[in-house]
Amino acid sequence: MKLSAPPLAGLVLTAAPILSKPASKKDSNPSESSLSTKPATDSSVTHPQKPQQYKARSLGTWGIFSSTFLTIFLAEMGDKTQLATLLMSAGTQSPWVVFAGAAAALITTSLLGVLIGRWLATRLSPKTLETSAGALLLFISVMLLWDVVHF
Repeated sequence: MKLSAPPLAGLVLTAAPILSKPASKKDSNPSESSLSTKPATDSSVTHPQKPQQYKARSLGTWGIFSSTFLTIFLAEMGDKTQLATLLMSAGTQSPWVVFAGAAAALITTSLLGVLIGRWLATRLSPKTLETSAGALLLFISVMLLWDVVHF
């Protein structure tokens, strides 16, 4: 599932009017105001981020959390992990212990995924990561299909 950033066409950077230096005696003009509507040109003006950074920042913390939760939640529905947890819970008198164990395992695997993903992101471009992940998933799909067809 790819998330798209809002279009940049609507993004307009404006600067508030700033006070200009008082006019000197040489070029004093009584009709000029002490306010200037020129945009500030000092280092306080921020420039747009790179598109990739903009995309990540535009979602915000809750947007990133929500999209991650929804993606993982939908991907895990009916997964073998959920079925194994269901069977373990049905076979024991302590379903909350099964829940705690399953939750700890899922948190640990998610932590590993985040740490490895962060490490890979510092060494490979996003396009290379995306292509590699797609090729790996395609390879796994072909291998699973091969097993089904030959048995």
